[in-house]
Amino acid sequence: MTNYDTVLFDNDGVLVEPPAYETQAEATRRAFEAVGVDEADQQHIDAVIHGVTVDGLREICTAYDIGATAFWGAREHHDEQSQLNAFETGVRDCYDDVSAVAKLSQARGLVSNNHHSTIEYVLDFFELDSLFDTVYGRSKTIESLRLKKPNSHYLDRALTDLDADSALYVGDSESDVVAAHRAGMDSVFVRRAHCRDVTLPVSPTYEVQNLHGVVEILDG
Repeated sequence: MTNYDTVLFDNDGVLVEPPAYETQAEATRRAFEAVGVDEADQQHIDAVIHGVTVDGLREICTAYDIGATAFWGAREHHDEQSQLNAFETGVRDCYDDVSAVAKLSQARGLVSNNHHSTIEYVLDFFELDSLFDTVYGRSKTIESLRLKKPNSHYLDRALTDLDADSALYVGDSESDVVAAHRAGMDSVFVRRAHCRDVTLPVSPTYEVQNLHGVVEILDG
């Protein structure tokens, strides 16, 4: 058993419930409408939701003859507002087992593909600020897409902030596992309800059912 001095957490699907597909789709439709596209192709909506790349985004915008910067600005605005509304109305909630994080003696950080401003809102709304020593989400820019996991960019920054020697990353997706390993970290895959039956093409170091399982790993 490795003695870890640092543990980093993903946010959506780990600390708080993930956004619903239809909420994301509606926010994307509104973004298209905001730049004059009333009938966006469903394949394009899905592409924007499911990990669009910089090149892929530009191709989509070219198909509608719209500016990529304008569309992405609208998308990020509507996406963030849809998330805040979901939290405020109770459609999305914090997982009950997040309280387990407070039991850890290790340095703790949060690294998410979500907007940094959305992460700040979540931590304040659910009063989780004190649980983490460093926090990273991405900026609302097109170029930020290049830095999303599985890129280890923000994991690397968090590890530097915490002067980590041996670290663990807790996530709920393939990209979380890949990013962790690229950063030289061990990984924990949390099999929440939304990813219970997912088959991973990469192998995490550990699998758990909830955050109490993470505590057990770190307690040795």
